[in-house]
Amino acid sequence: MSAPRVAVAASGGCDSTALLHCTARQASALGIEVVALHVHHGLMAQADDWLARVRAQSRRWGAGFECRRLQGGPLSGESIEAWARRERYAALAQMAAEAGCGLVLLAHHRRDQAETWLLQALRGGGVMGLSAMPRSAARQGLVWARPWLNLPRSGIEAYVRRHRLSWVDDSSNADARFARSRLRSAVWPALVAAFPDAELSLAHAAGHAQEAAAVLAEVVAQEMPALQRDGALVVAAWRELSPHRRRLCLRAWLACELDAPVPETLVRRLSLELPAAHASRWPAGTHELRLYRGLLRVFPTPSAANSNPKDSIALNLSQSGCHQLPEWGGHFLVQAAKRDGVPAAVLRELHARPRSGGEQFQRFCHGAVRSLKKQFQALAVPQLQRGGPLLYGCGGQLVFVPGLGADARFHAAPGEPQVQLSWVPDAPDLPPVAD
Repeated sequence: MSAPRVAVAASGGCDSTALLHCTARQASALGIEVVALHVHHGLMAQADDWLARVRAQSRRWGAGFECRRLQGGPLSGESIEAWARRERYAALAQMAAEAGCGLVLLAHHRRDQAETWLLQALRGGGVMGLSAMPRSAARQGLVWARPWLNLPRSGIEAYVRRHRLSWVDDSSNADARFARSRLRSAVWPALVAAFPDAELSLAHAAGHAQEAAAVLAEVVAQEMPALQRDGALVVAAWRELSPHRRRLCLRAWLACELDAPVPETLVRRLSLELPAAHASRWPAGTHELRLYRGLLRVFPTPSAANSNPKDSIALNLSQSGCHQLPEWGGHFLVQAAKRDGVPAAVLRELHARPRSGGEQFQRFCHGAVRSLKKQFQALAVPQLQRGGPLLYGCGGQLVFVPGLGADARFHAAPGEPQVQLSWVPDAPDLPPVAD
C-alpha cells in the first residue's frame, strides 16, 4: 500500500517556504509523502528563478515537486489578479489530483485573514464575503486547508529565522495596481499604529461572520426545498417569506444557478420587481432570468450559449486525475470507484461535443431510455449543472452527460475495476494563495 500524500502550494515566498519546510519535517516522521505544487504565472522576469528555487528546496527537504506554467491571459474585462487567482487554483487542483494528493495546504496566516476581511468590507461584501477564508474547505474533489490561519505573521518569520530559510521577494506585492498591495503598503501600517490589535480583532470578526454564514446556510437549507421545482424558483412560495428571508433565499438560489458571484444590484432589483411580475426577463451577466407561469429560471444568453466549441474534441480519460478542457471552461475528474462506475477502457477513446438535441440517456440498468430534458427534470438538475460537453464513445454512443453521469449501459460489472467520471467547471471566486 502506497504512503499517503499531502500537497503544499509553494510559491517560493516567505510563508509558503516555511510551510513546505515544516510540513516536510513533520510528515517524514509520520510516513507521509509531501509534494510541492508550484505555479509559474509567467508574469515576472524572475519566475524561472523562483521555479528553480522551489524545485531545489523540495529536493533538499525530501519532497516531490510538480509545476504548471499558466498559458493565455485575462478574459475581456477581467483583471490580471482575478485571472491569476482563477488559473492558479485550477493548476493546483490538477497537479494535486495527478499526484494522488487529496489534501492541499495553503500558507495563509492571521494577517492574510484580517486583510481579506477588510478588503471585503471595503467592497461592500455581505456575510459570506466577511467570512473571509475558511480554515478548510472541500472543492474540486480536494480538501484545501490553511493550518496557520490563526497564527500571526511574526510566528512564521521567527520560524524562518530559526531554520535560516531563504525565500524570494515578489515585487508585485508592492504593485499599487493591486488592491491587496495598496492595503499592505498604504493602509495597514497606519491601521496597526492606531489600533495595535487590529489583526486579531479583524480575524475574530471573520470568525463571527463565518458563524453567522453557517446559520444562514442552515436557514436556506430548510427553506429551499419548498421554493424550487425542477431547478426553478417558485415565486408564489418565495413571496410568502419575510422580506429578509426572500433576499437571503434569492441570493442563495442565484448563486447556485449562476455559479458566479451574485451582483447585489440584481438581488435588489428582483426583490422589488419579482413579487408583482407575471412574465418578465432580467439580464444577469452571461445569463438571463425568465419568469413564466410563476417559475423563475436561468438561461444562457444566445452569445454565451454559442461560445461553447462546436467541433468534436478527441479525449483519452482512461487515466485517473484531472483532465483540463479550457475550451469548455472546466475539467474532467477521473477517480477510482466501487460502484456505478465504468471500465477505464471505455474512456480511452472519447469525443467531447455540445448538445445538439434529441440525445437519449439511460440512467439505471433496467430503467427507461429517455431524453436528456426529461432526465434532467426528473432529477431537478439546475440549469448551470447541465453545462459542459457530452462524451461519446468511439462507436458514437453517448457515454457521459454532465449533471447525470455515465449512461447505465456502460456501467462496469460488479467487482470489475472501474472509475467514476465527473465534470467540474472552473471556479473563479476562490481566495488568493498567499506567499
